[in-house]
Amino acid sequence: MKKLLLLAISFSLFLSCSSTQKSTKAKTSSQTATSAPKKDKDAMKSYDKVITKDAVTDEGMFKVHKVKKQYYYEIPKNLLEKDMLWVSRIAQIPTGLGGGYFNAGTKTNEQVVHWQQFQDKILLKVKSFANVADSTKAISNSVYVNNYEPTLYAFDIATISKDSANVVIDVTKFFQSDVKAISGLSARLRRQYKVKNLDKSRSFIHSVKSFPQNIEVKQDFTYNASEPPSNRATESISLQMNQSMILLPEEPMQPRLYDARVGFFTVSQYDFGSEELKADRKTYIRRWRLEPKDPAAYARGELVEPVKPIVYYLDPGTPENLKEYIKQGIEDWQKPFETAGFKNAIIAKDAPTPEEDPEFSPEDIRYSVVRYVASTTRNAVGPSVSDPRSGEIIESDIIWYHNHLRSYRNRYLLETGAANPSARTLNTPDKEIGEMMRMVIAHEVGHALGFPHNMAASYAYDVESYRDGAFTQEFGIASSLMDYARYNYIAQPGDKNIRFIRQMGPYDHYATNWGYRVIPGANSPEAEKKTLDSWILDKAGDARYKFGRQSSRFDPQSQTEAIGDNPIKASTYGIKNLQYVAKNLPSWTSDKTNNYADLEELYGEMLGVWSRYVGHVVTNIGGVFENIKTPSQGGTIYTHLDESSQKESMQWLHDNAFETPTWLVDESILQNIDHAGYFERLRRVQARHINNLLSFDRIGRLVDAETTGTEYYSALEMLRDLRKGIFKEATTGRNVDIYRRNLQRTYLDRMGYLLENEGPSNSFSRPGFEGRLVFNVNTSDVRALVRGELRTLRAILNRAKNGVNTETRYHYEDAIARIDGWFDED
Repeated sequence: MKKLLLLAISFSLFLSCSSTQKSTKAKTSSQTATSAPKKDKDAMKSYDKVITKDAVTDEGMFKVHKVKKQYYYEIPKNLLEKDMLWVSRIAQIPTGLGGGYFNAGTKTNEQVVHWQQFQDKILLKVKSFANVADSTKAISNSVYVNNYEPTLYAFDIATISKDSANVVIDVTKFFQSDVKAISGLSARLRRQYKVKNLDKSRSFIHSVKSFPQNIEVKQDFTYNASEPPSNRATESISLQMNQSMILLPEEPMQPRLYDARVGFFTVSQYDFGSEELKADRKTYIRRWRLEPKDPAAYARGELVEPVKPIVYYLDPGTPENLKEYIKQGIEDWQKPFETAGFKNAIIAKDAPTPEEDPEFSPEDIRYSVVRYVASTTRNAVGPSVSDPRSGEIIESDIIWYHNHLRSYRNRYLLETGAANPSARTLNTPDKEIGEMMRMVIAHEVGHALGFPHNMAASYAYDVESYRDGAFTQEFGIASSLMDYARYNYIAQPGDKNIRFIRQMGPYDHYATNWGYRVIPGANSPEAEKKTLDSWILDKAGDARYKFGRQSSRFDPQSQTEAIGDNPIKASTYGIKNLQYVAKNLPSWTSDKTNNYADLEELYGEMLGVWSRYVGHVVTNIGGVFENIKTPSQGGTIYTHLDESSQKESMQWLHDNAFETPTWLVDESILQNIDHAGYFERLRRVQARHINNLLSFDRIGRLVDAETTGTEYYSALEMLRDLRKGIFKEATTGRNVDIYRRNLQRTYLDRMGYLLENEGPSNSFSRPGFEGRLVFNVNTSDVRALVRGELRTLRAILNRAKNGVNTETRYHYEDAIARIDGWFDED
């Protein structure tokens, strides 16, 4: 019985266990079955659940949906992989951020992007055109894999449109995050202001607007910062950013190959598909796309309107009394464009009122704007954004800073006041101020049209022509408005009918025609080359059509703020005029205003004007002319200034810069603007030119002249002539006054620098500028020449220290001690 009972219990337990296992399996199966909806829950939502009935939709290039606090882009699949230009600008800015050249409208980044689908994500990729190859060539694959594009952001696909033609992504987090590539704060500014992080509680999307070809996003950002530029107690930086994204043309504009003989801003790329036995660097000019409405009439030589003219809007904040001059400055370029075959190619308009166009915004990339900035900065700039594939300029903003007119008033008084009675006032006539502004705006528009500075344009005219009224009225003061030639400082008192303010010149017409004229039948950049070259050769040898880079470091004919083809003669006239102005400065300023503020400001700027005139002559020393040409034109590109002109320049510097210019040390001015420091004001300016003469760069060019096999002004001659002039009292037994003692010590400081410093380690350069000459100073003649000159000077001073007054003797003994300090090893 016990056995039977045990068997019954065991069987019962088995059944129970089996039942439990079946139940567990069933439960697990049931749980697995009920967990499937979780997968569905995590999967992509239907369109209606993402873009709900609460959505506010803005139609455009992408549909933009706002659903409560979320923003969605609905991207047509046919726009994936399309090139788009993304421009980041500051829309509103706190006081002092970034210094004087940051303002509402400042561009902080420009990049080409495209949207790319990868599995269930949309990637925002940053695209470069630095390296390219024809897509039909095998090497294009190598270019692709060796230039992997960075991913700016990865978005989950939120849903697909009902017709499956569009993908929808949530862009809220992206535009509310501190994405460095589209930020208004660079790494430098973050360090400067000790920015900790973006405060998300005080940052938000201001607006998102979609248009047929572009999308505009405004973001309000507040950063926590220990040392903000203003409102320090808040420990915050708030600014508004504008992000513009515009679809680039499906078919890029036909590029035009750059030629260094005509000045243009450029874009460059390496073509790995070229037939050359290397990656072929191709450089294209930057220009607007101007196409004639009537190509047949254009080909016949008739003036034709462009399909799409260049339109500039005036900032709504522009003062009413200045609008006329700004518009004139913009439309002054209509004449050069007529030379290129286009009429009404560039137009100025007032910005529409909110009633006329409530969506108009100066930051909108569809509009080019002359922005008027309430800033104490004294300048104006003409930046633009362009398509890197072709150089096509898409949009530009001219920036005019409010206080810039003050600079022009002051320069007008100082540089033309001797010969121009209407400039002898603090209240420059409105018409003349307007004319100055007009020309500045035209100059900046020139930059926005693709033209860099042409610093050779002011060297095109003979110095004496500036005293000829008929000549200046017709030709102005430079052959191009793109030179830094602002005023005629050469004309003398009594000269009649003189034009003192710059204007458009023949080079501007020539360069506009060269860059913008459509060449019928030329369907590639290479097909245009022969015609473009012939236009240059037609003008070769005529100084009015020469382009000179902003390389004032070495080229006497391409200097900033200079006019005339002879720096010695021009600066002599300029200083003569400045002496007249200095004598009358109090009567034109403080005597009229009954305070000394303007006198102090103008005196300081007068020292700067004098320094510029001196600097133009300094460039002659070690000067090298640069005349870009092709081998078929014959001759050399680089030519050293002749020896006699350089020696004449050195003597001029001793007579006009290093011999104390006592007319600049006027007690009636100095003792009314400062309690002390009179000698130091002058020493600082003189030191600038001593240091400039005694630079490794200049001495290196003088040494290099020995290798040319022509007559040259040697480094030894230059150093010897400089030393003899600076210390001429030591050979004549005269006492040395305070100004000359300061000058001589400045010379010694600089010679010590040459003896001990290693020289420049890299060649600073940027487009339009020539870098420094970099060479091995230790193996060059520099140290030996400097050491030899200092030893010669020590011997002279040892002989001269007796028979002079106490100050001079102490000064000489100090100079000897300084030299001995460098020669301790002896």
